[in-house]
Amino acid sequence: MVELVIFDCDGVLVDSERIYCRVDREVFASLGAEFTEAEVVEQFVGSSSEMLTAILEERLGRSLEPGWHQAYRHLYDAALDAELTVVKGVTDALDHLEVPFCLASNGSHATIRRNLTRVGLQDRFEGRIFSARDVARGKPAPELFLHAAATMGVPPERCAVVEDSPYGVQAARSAGMRAFGYCGGLTRADRLTGAGTVVFDDMSQLPKLLGEPLV
Repeated sequence: MVELVIFDCDGVLVDSERIYCRVDREVFASLGAEFTEAEVVEQFVGSSSEMLTAILEERLGRSLEPGWHQAYRHLYDAALDAELTVVKGVTDALDHLEVPFCLASNGSHATIRRNLTRVGLQDRFEGRIFSARDVARGKPAPELFLHAAATMGVPPERCAVVEDSPYGVQAARSAGMRAFGYCGGLTRADRLTGAGTVVFDDMSQLPKLLGEPLV
């Protein structure tokens, strides 16, 4: 039985990945690194900030100053303020969940809070938000999900994780948790498919899927 649902944030609760990917390409190009849209989706969606920087530095062939991304924060904020919405079906899913839920994201607490507030979801997760900054390693390592489960007092095997990226699904599997891979956004279904994983494209169906046996 599932006793806790752990949600990712970007691409699962808030429809931010399309915005991030567009601005990422603009920022990376200004630094001298060209990425196709497909490359950005494949390499950066769901990644930690450390992974993003390492991939970008490899493409650039040089190191970036610590905190380099802060100079571009205003570009992301302006786009998110103008365009961010909830993922279709999320509000309905949250309304019909019969077990506790929380949030675990590679983003910082400040970024998570801003995005949830932008779309009116902050109150639903107050006091149950976990960031990769809380652990030594973010996704695809399992530490963040294990930390969230331990704090919420639920064994890993009784947790379900809702993710939209291969990094997140990998972290859930490594943590011994049941994974639900949402493919209604940018990530193709085949990149989420695997052992212990239900792949779906309609977030409003999540409560029903949680009660079905894993095949």
